[in-house]
Amino acid sequence: MTKQRVTAVVLAGGQGQRMGGQDKGWIIFREKPMVQHVLEQIEPQVDHIIINANRSFERYQTFGHPVIEDGVEGFHGPLMGMLTGLKHTVSDWVLFVPCDTPALPDNLAEKLFHAAKENGADIAVAHDGERLQPVIALLHKSLLPSLEIWLEEGKRKIDRWFMQHKMVVVPFEHGQEVFMNLNTPTELKQYESPLCA
Repeated sequence: MTKQRVTAVVLAGGQGQRMGGQDKGWIIFREKPMVQHVLEQIEPQVDHIIINANRSFERYQTFGHPVIEDGVEGFHGPLMGMLTGLKHTVSDWVLFVPCDTPALPDNLAEKLFHAAKENGADIAVAHDGERLQPVIALLHKSLLPSLEIWLEEGKRKIDRWFMQHKMVVVPFEHGQEVFMNLNTPTELKQYESPLCA
């Protein structure tokens, strides 16, 4: 039931400044592109996947999922990618994940979905045990008008927009491992060895 009601949007539209401007989805990690790791983790959990990208369109299309760019030129941060995702999905719930978190949990969609439903929330956000992971979140499609207004006003802070709505924070076991975010060459090298079982 959860799978049928959720669309996943992989956020791959960033500038990759801390990776020297590289498209992070295509950086090789443990012998394959990081975006491939993310897709393999998410595909069994949802019925539909969209990739939000602002470059490398043909390469992303090779995975067989729709690839949609932001409606505004340039790189405007993850909230713009969330807006794009909400605009192009038909399901009521949209799961957002970044392309540089290659070890996502296999119960991510289900756990966030049930937390949102049980708490009457419009947003369910993952927590790694130490801090919020705002780009790993489940949003209800009804939030689209609010997000449009927020961005039109030039606001970009995810957490502040989240706080405008009914939000539930969802902790995950081994959160710092499953939500490891590879932003720099140093982090990439640090986590290159296999994950602990």
